[in-house]
Amino acid sequence: KVSKLPTTCGMPGRQLHVSGSTQACRRRSIRRGVDRSDTISIHHGRFLIVPCASKGGEQGETVPSKQQPETAKKPKKTKQTTSRASQGKNNKNKKVIVIGGGFAGFAAAKHLAEQDGVDVQLLDANPNPGGLSTAFKSSQGRTIEAGVKGFWYDYPNINRLCDELEIQPFTDFLTSGFWARSESGRGAQLVTEAPVFSQKKPQLPTILGQFLYTSPLFYNKLSLEDRLTIIPWLYDVIHFAKDQETYEQYDAMSAREMFKRAGVSDNAYEYFLKPTLAVGLFAPPEDLSAAVTLELLCFYALNSQNAFDVRWCKGPITEKIFTPLVERITELGGSIQGNTFVTNVHVEDQGQKSGVSIEARVGNTTETFDADAVIFALSISGMKKIVSNSPQLGCCPEFANIMNLRSIDCIATKVWFDKVLPTRFPANVLADFEVCGATYFNTTEMQSQKEDEPGTVISADFYGASALLPRSDEDIIDTVVQNIRACDPVFRDAKVIDSAVVKFSNAVTHFSPGSYKNRPRQDTSFSNVFLAGDYVKDVPHGANGLSQERAWVTGLRAANLVLEELNTGQQATIIPSYQDEPHIALLKNLNESIPRPFDTLMSKF
Repeated sequence: KVSKLPTTCGMPGRQLHVSGSTQACRRRSIRRGVDRSDTISIHHGRFLIVPCASKGGEQGETVPSKQQPETAKKPKKTKQTTSRASQGKNNKNKKVIVIGGGFAGFAAAKHLAEQDGVDVQLLDANPNPGGLSTAFKSSQGRTIEAGVKGFWYDYPNINRLCDELEIQPFTDFLTSGFWARSESGRGAQLVTEAPVFSQKKPQLPTILGQFLYTSPLFYNKLSLEDRLTIIPWLYDVIHFAKDQETYEQYDAMSAREMFKRAGVSDNAYEYFLKPTLAVGLFAPPEDLSAAVTLELLCFYALNSQNAFDVRWCKGPITEKIFTPLVERITELGGSIQGNTFVTNVHVEDQGQKSGVSIEARVGNTTETFDADAVIFALSISGMKKIVSNSPQLGCCPEFANIMNLRSIDCIATKVWFDKVLPTRFPANVLADFEVCGATYFNTTEMQSQKEDEPGTVISADFYGASALLPRSDEDIIDTVVQNIRACDPVFRDAKVIDSAVVKFSNAVTHFSPGSYKNRPRQDTSFSNVFLAGDYVKDVPHGANGLSQERAWVTGLRAANLVLEELNTGQQATIIPSYQDEPHIALLKNLNESIPRPFDTLMSKF
């Protein structure tokens, strides 16, 4: 029981939260990966489990990371990837249902399918399960995905997945351009560019490396004086996860308020920080939690010199990653069923009657699926639909609070031009072009489509796009073309030969100010019901914000929680993200030593 574990708390005042049924409370310490003789230490917003010296350590697999991965307490057996489907279903096997595809759902399904004694079935509403990465078609039959997704430098678990599947779906790390409207409003000015930091030598301490290597790359809108105004904000980077109370104070604050309080200049905010967050968390800073903003910027930009390096999928994610992943899951005996809309969930978690009954609409019929445990790997909007129709779930605080969370509207577009033309950068971020975040990508260059298409293919996405949803597809494509021509004038004479627009209402998580209190943890009041996805909280891993890595990690953790509950299988090994570099760790330790009454004084200073 957590309350009786010996603890040394690196952040005074921060405590583990215990809630839910007796069964859930009883297993809470194990689900956090804690043994009764372990010490719990919480540093900088992360749970660190320090094994008792008398137990010894267990050897995890070697990984290219500064930390060792989470490992199961039992030695991990080598898992054969040969098919289990031919073995048939064993009535004594435990049945687990995963609701929702995408990276979180597929992570859980894959690991569970690898376990003897477990039958796993994934249910998804899409005819071809793939979550938000499902491909769509233009009027002429060309493929368009639900948004272009980047894969950042610190994605070790996604990288390991690709190694296991023996696929190489990614480009090299590529540069990006940040653009703003010109003074006349007709053209565009390059504000800065993001280089490939991992190619810069020597490798320097984080923050220093990013500052020095980008100094020659800031052009029009941002002077050195503007960039220097960002330095006082680094205090927030060090301070925000000092303890639980401090974290929740930052969560209640907007990112705009935080930057203003730190004295960040208007230019640095408008032309760099605001557009970065608009495409990183899909909302303007005034409508984003300062705490989640800090988590995102640490993960994507500040953890190391190379943290901001990004690469892209060489083709549709459904084709390059999900297709071989689905094949692997089915080879292992897992079942994946699309076109299945879950409508109601009923849970029994008492003794011999423990189980979950799921009602779903499959085509024109209603079917019932019974399982020993269930994992919800859905978006917030998907969870809201199920909770609204499942009174038993709605009576539980963690599910009822999901109804208070918000989601963000997005638009994905693709334009096919008649000529092969270059863009200055393969990836482009647009500031003050639209009422929302905007990007465009040279898909021809990133996905090597020169042989498949006679001209140039550009993908362009809009985030926080509620104001654009009422517009016609023709109007949206016209806006995309104007933006491209403003930044890359070579496209002014190019003609559009095909285009596509896909609108997504309530598509992704909105980390609004104060949302932390409504976000659920991965375990619930029911001992056999678990959650996965980027919106769950208190995940002891450094992958934060809207990221495939975070979704994949939460899927693996949900699978581990299921196996623990069912007392079967081997725990998945989760590779941690990079640790704080020594100078950052030192500053955080010094900050933690400052008594809370002096925090306000330090902040003002």
